Amino acid sequence: PVEPEFKYVGNMHGNEVLGRELLLQLSEFLCEEYRRGNERITRLIHDTRIHIMPSMNPDGYEVAAKQGPDSNGYLTGRNNANGVDLNRNFPDLNTFMYYSGEISGPNHHIPLPDNWKSQVEPETLAVIQWISSYNFVLSANLHGGAVVANYPYDKSQDQRLRSHRRTVHTPTPDDKLFQKLAKTYSYAHGWMHRGWNCGDYFADGITNGASWYSLSKGMQDFNYLHTNCFEITLELSCNKFPPEEDLERQWMANREALVAFIEEVHQGIKGMVSDENNNGISGAVISVQGISHDITSGDMGDYFRLLLPGTYTVTASAEGYQPQTVTTTVGPAAPSLVNFQLREDVVRKPPERKTSGTRMNNKALQKKVVPRATRRGTQR
Repeated sequence: PVEPEFKYVGNMHGNEVLGRELLLQLSEFLCEEYRRGNERITRLIHDTRIHIMPSMNPDGYEVAAKQGPDSNGYLTGRNNANGVDLNRNFPDLNTFMYYSGEISGPNHHIPLPDNWKSQVEPETLAVIQWISSYNFVLSANLHGGAVVANYPYDKSQDQRLRSHRRTVHTPTPDDKLFQKLAKTYSYAHGWMHRGWNCGDYFADGITNGASWYSLSKGMQDFNYLHTNCFEITLELSCNKFPPEEDLERQWMANREALVAFIEEVHQGIKGMVSDENNNGISGAVISVQGISHDITSGDMGDYFRLLLPGTYTVTASAEGYQPQTVTTTVGPAAPSLVNFQLREDVVRKPPERKTSGTRMNNKALQKKVVPRATRRGTQR
């Protein structure tokens, strides 16, 4: 129950194929190194549930693959079989979040609109159902066409700017944490951290999505706003469909970064939320003072909250229970184990008043309706 769920998703755009190849190679690498007894990989596999989806858009990939790397158009195979860009196809929760923020509403676990299933493609529907079935903690979505680690928010609040690219830095409440996650990949990569790639410059090889250009209905923001998952988008190559002879070089540039980013799931705090009988409480809300973004416990009552090193005041609350608040210190290495045991919130219902048409004074009413045990002082 306290083993975190991690995921990699590749080939969301069918013609951006490097991520697909890297994730296939990563799967083989993890298995081979585990069999060889590699201590780092063995520990990672024992302590983490790693989910790998090499291709989210197999139909688009088939279209791009038929063209091949030499004659492939920049957009050929990008969309799915219905001609839809899957990274513009998720429910738009940003707009709701920006509106609710003005009225002090939530910016986490935002519910889906009633008709959302009729508005998304089959691939999008399958992914939403998948990420709703597991309590994912950390994720990366692999793309191509640039070399940079992109973090949320992808969509800026002001969509009315005249600039075509609408570049406005739009941070989440976890902005510093997201920057650290992005830098983990960038600096472990062969050259991403240098900043100058594909004719663009990104300091430290990272960028806030909206400050690059505003993107609506993307998967990255959807993960953060609807689930417990913190996701970043990795742009891995200038060439969306690199030739086969370039794959080994790309693998060596990304291998350490792919492993190091998985290891980032093991930071912050984690633990169990249970009742007085040690039964796990699912859906308990974990709030960190000063960070206006909550996460919830999973089906077994386990929770994971990614945090930077520091001291935090954390509260666990659940309907029908008294909240519990603790102060904990997070170190730079393994996550701190913080368990919560919530007491049932017993609210005594006031006794029913009998109305006989005759008004009684307060003393008479108290004598008539208050139980003897209560008068003796045994009420909690």
